[in-house]
Amino acid sequence: MRPGWRSGQSHGDGEEAARRWPASRCLVSLPRSYGDPKNYMAYYRRATVFLAMGKSKSALPDLSRVIELKPDFTSARLQRGNLLLKQGGLDEAESDFKKVLKSNPSDKEEKEAQSQLMKADEIQRLVAQARSSFNSQDYGTAAAQLDTIIETCVWDAASREMRAECFILMGEMGKAVSDLKAASKLKNDNTLAFYKLSTIYYNLGDHEMSLNEVRECLKLDPDHKQCYSHYKQVKKLNKQIRSAEELIQEERYEDAVSKYEAVMKTEPNVPRLSLLAKERMCHALAKGLQGSRAVSVCGEVLRLDPENVNVLKDRAEAYIQEEDYEAAISDYETAAKHSENDRQINEGLERAQRLLKQSKRRDYYKILGVKRTAQKKEIIKAYRKLAQQWHPDNFQDEEEKKKAEKKFIDIAQAKEVLTDPELRAKFDQGEDPMDPESQQAQHHHHFHGGHQGFQGFNPFGSGSFNFKFHYN
Repeated sequence: MRPGWRSGQSHGDGEEAARRWPASRCLVSLPRSYGDPKNYMAYYRRATVFLAMGKSKSALPDLSRVIELKPDFTSARLQRGNLLLKQGGLDEAESDFKKVLKSNPSDKEEKEAQSQLMKADEIQRLVAQARSSFNSQDYGTAAAQLDTIIETCVWDAASREMRAECFILMGEMGKAVSDLKAASKLKNDNTLAFYKLSTIYYNLGDHEMSLNEVRECLKLDPDHKQCYSHYKQVKKLNKQIRSAEELIQEERYEDAVSKYEAVMKTEPNVPRLSLLAKERMCHALAKGLQGSRAVSVCGEVLRLDPENVNVLKDRAEAYIQEEDYEAAISDYETAAKHSENDRQINEGLERAQRLLKQSKRRDYYKILGVKRTAQKKEIIKAYRKLAQQWHPDNFQDEEEKKKAEKKFIDIAQAKEVLTDPELRAKFDQGEDPMDPESQQAQHHHHFHGGHQGFQGFNPFGSGSFNFKFHYN
């Protein structure tokens, strides 16, 4: 037996010994040398170690065992009362504080017990008021009352669950999530908290977090009916969304759009998930060069979420495809207000401004009558048709011949630019590779690089290129 820990010593001597013995020197398990299972000081000492480690749940049974073995051990009873109060066990805490006051406590213990008893009485009153406010559907008041309760009862899962329910009904989902996460840790096997967390994330459109939380519920109870039913729905939805994102990565944009349409059919009743699906459809349509459809779908998203930067950027690109440069500029400018120093926005805005300026001059797509998304075969087909129509040999009148020559040069230049990937890319960025002024500006910026030979292009022979027209 260790010195100072004699059997039969008074509880005051025991407390003094406990104070002298550092917590770091105690083992969490009961030492064999104590032998006697009725040695209350061994349990008390272990309880103090648990408390020092922040393991109040583990300390509580040891403190109860101490009180069972030595009912007049006021320090242990006072500590248990404090723990019970923090856990929301108000009746049990009040009972402990009252017994401390009846057991000839020290002045310090008496003062603490009286203070805590008054606090417990006040919490009891607040709990009744919070329940009344909740039942009256005055959720804001109930939440405020629960705030005060939780300041004292910091480990009370029931109070946090009630406050979470208030937040849910008030639409403050972020706060509800915080309380439910705490409640899931404070209360063992809290399947209800995990289920509610999963449904909140699901309604917020966060399918991955929803799946994580419902899996936690099923770990605790594989046969939980609500969690299992919800798990099947979330798993199906999550699989569809992952598949759609893979299709976007593979640049299979039309398939991705179809997959997101399936997502909306799988869950038609959650607005956030429908909005997420439409946001990604907007992106896929813009990337797939389906400007008109993209503008429509992006617009549906922006009516509900007007500050969505990603959708504003996607719709701006779709407007460019539709040659509505002013609308594209407007979207990029709006996006820039909500996302400063975004390189993609700045570059897109500059490009849209160049294209607007360019559209007021010569537009090779319009000259050939094709869309900006036209493939090379379409461009060549349009060129041949127009070249046959406007070839100068078809005109006898001198004035008409001059007009045809000018038109024919434009058609030839349009074909040269739009069938050359590098020149077309320059034109799509707002530059005109056939315009001497534009080229001089670009030469200045790019150290005299580029296609200088296109300046002064003449399809009839004497320029940097010898043009030969073929009808076939």
